[in-house]
Amino acid sequence: MTHHYQQLSPHVIIMHAEHETDRPILAAIAGERRTLLMDAGNSPGHAELFRRELKRRGVRQPEILALTHWHWDHTFGMQAWNLPAAAYVETGRVLSSLQGLDWSDGCLLSLISDGIISEDSAADIRKEYGSRRDIRITQPDILFRDRIEFDLGGVVCELVHVGGDHSSDSCILHVREDRVLFLGDALGPSVYGGPRKYTSAAFLKLLSTAYGYNADWYVESHGVPMSGEEFRLDLANWEKIARAVEMFGHDRERVVREMKAFLQSDELSKDLLQVIDYFMAGVEPL
Repeated sequence: MTHHYQQLSPHVIIMHAEHETDRPILAAIAGERRTLLMDAGNSPGHAELFRRELKRRGVRQPEILALTHWHWDHTFGMQAWNLPAAAYVETGRVLSSLQGLDWSDGCLLSLISDGIISEDSAADIRKEYGSRRDIRITQPDILFRDRIEFDLGGVVCELVHVGGDHSSDSCILHVREDRVLFLGDALGPSVYGGPRKYTSAAFLKLLSTAYGYNADWYVESHGVPMSGEEFRLDLANWEKIARAVEMFGHDRERVVREMKAFLQSDELSKDLLQVIDYFMAGVEPL
């Protein structure tokens, strides 16, 4: 398997997402004094690949870790880095509740039935770790409530709690001087504990927060980095759906009609219809 790395901006190097076992993007932000790592990876193996690449490039190894949210694919690599980690208070709370589990098949099944993880996550954990699952959950060292700043020397990173449907502890990381905004999975639907869903109001609020940074690069953890313009284009239909659901929430046909008119099209793609269903699932019952 080839692993792709990219110098995204003067201070930012990323390891691209790999979908086979749900590996999210990892990023190193290298200042004059310190290097910050965004997310730990989904396993020590994932972490090790990025560490080696940074070494190959002569980049100072990370000295501090910033977590976007608690989900396994962003945190299970923590044991391999052994770094002081900064996280939103809720991220710390969930991680401590997962300490001491054995991650056996039986354990995964009970986590699924409790709505803590999904079948997909369990399948990916099995694939990433095989049958020997030596998974040790480590605790974040620095807990914050709203936002925290890291001055790395010539570049400042802000980790900001934004919440949202995907995970209530979701944070975004803004690399100020490079105008790069890491969104984590904040714009994703809810994936654990029920059907996939979006709440239109929460989604629109997040979108306006993201647009407010007016970044040169927008990076979603399981996607491909986009310019500000590409990001807006990519999300235009989603924004339109969210607004239609805000107005006509209980009337799916009306939402579909609005979208057809907006796109001047007789048919909507399967993908868009699925997005409409995610937003409809987030509508409060009458």
